[in-house]
Amino acid sequence: QVHLVESGGALVQPGGSLTLSCAASGFTFSRYAMNWYRQAPGKERELIAAINAGSTIINYADSVKGRFAISRDNAKKMLYLQMNGLKPEDTAVYFCNGRLVSNNYWGQGTQVTVSS
Repeated sequence: QVHLVESGGALVQPGGSLTLSCAASGFTFSRYAMNWYRQAPGKERELIAAINAGSTIINYADSVKGRFAISRDNAKKMLYLQMNGLKPEDTAVYFCNGRLVSNNYWGQGTQVTVSS
């Protein structure tokens, strides 16, 4: 059974940092492209960071470029999102996503709130 479990969400002050983690199981993690999405209240889910299976191709949304870093550890079946310089507009539920051809897996999300 496929599982993607995010962790690390929290309440943080503007300018702070957080690292989100996503633990994968039930599929061949090392073959999948992995992504981080986020969804703020009243807004559509948006793709913010993507990494291919071999970590050779990484892309970011303009809104997080230069502040966030996506990484993965295929041996541990883990995906990470290092978030620095957090802003109130980064407040959202953050989702881990794994994709390979027609397979598209989602975690349940973790809440990040940026507020003073």
